[in-house]
Amino acid sequence: MKETATFQKYINLADARLGSEVIFVTDDWFADANRMLQPEAAVWREGVFDDNGKWMDGWESRRKRCEGYDSAVVRLGVPGVIKGVNIDTAHFTGNFPPSASLEACFSPDGDPDSSAEWNEILPAVNLQGNSEHLHAIDDERPWTHLRFNIFPDGGVARLRVHGLPHKNWSAIDPSEEIDLAASLNGARALACSDEHFGTMSNILNPGRGINMGDGWETARRRTPGNDWVIVALGHPGEINRIVVDTLHFKGNYPDSCSIQAAYVNGGTDDQIETQSLFWKELLPSQKLEMHQEHAFADQINAIGPITHVRLNIFPDGGVSRLRLFGKVTD
Repeated sequence: MKETATFQKYINLADARLGSEVIFVTDDWFADANRMLQPEAAVWREGVFDDNGKWMDGWESRRKRCEGYDSAVVRLGVPGVIKGVNIDTAHFTGNFPPSASLEACFSPDGDPDSSAEWNEILPAVNLQGNSEHLHAIDDERPWTHLRFNIFPDGGVARLRVHGLPHKNWSAIDPSEEIDLAASLNGARALACSDEHFGTMSNILNPGRGINMGDGWETARRRTPGNDWVIVALGHPGEINRIVVDTLHFKGNYPDSCSIQAAYVNGGTDDQIETQSLFWKELLPSQKLEMHQEHAFADQINAIGPITHVRLNIFPDGGVSRLRLFGKVTD
């Protein structure tokens, strides 16, 4: 069974879709360093070679013949507080680095120069070939750039950097309407009944879905009941507009949906599933159609400020995006 960690429920701040990119690399002779920021799982292409050697889906440097080590500097698409990292060496077997470390800096006014202060947030850890390496990070400081060091050289398929986007909520105008369910605003998908075909956190991604795989889709339900997903908002607020988008879902969209919500004080993410059974109804059951955005405003019940929602879909199917527009509250 695939190993998971609590911090993986946070957004991947190093996702290329958010604008993250490698702005400096010591060496990426065999494979472009920006490949390790791609959202898809790394793939193996049997027998595929380019001018520099075997094509690899990730960052791969040359065999080092001198002192030192290789590194890549990543500009995060959105500044954030890092909760954990996943260093994935998928398909790298005889060419993975024995160890790696991670440094970070906060440079909101531009890319760091030679005088920038770098802070080690992950000391050197051992790596294995064709494996995921999950490491939690206990640091509440926000960062804009990362320096990923591999010792001494080799290849890494993917670098996932999970965390919370940095946002100054005190500067938000209380009258401004904001999507409190956006991952870029700190929202997180905490739990769901099933995510057989599509990951639950996809419904919080920016923009509209790229394809059917860029959404949340459950397996076909063969027992009574319905599927659901629980989302923690980026900030407490009152919701006045809801968008449920079934883009790309045509023969597999839910027949209908409803939303429950609550202002949760205390407790842990692990306890939220049971609590959600008794939450108030924010949005009564609404009929859905295939491949389109559904906007709701007049149908929303006034239940006051909330911190969490539970999207229920009946009986199963796929949803591309969930948007919960509202005003922040203290």
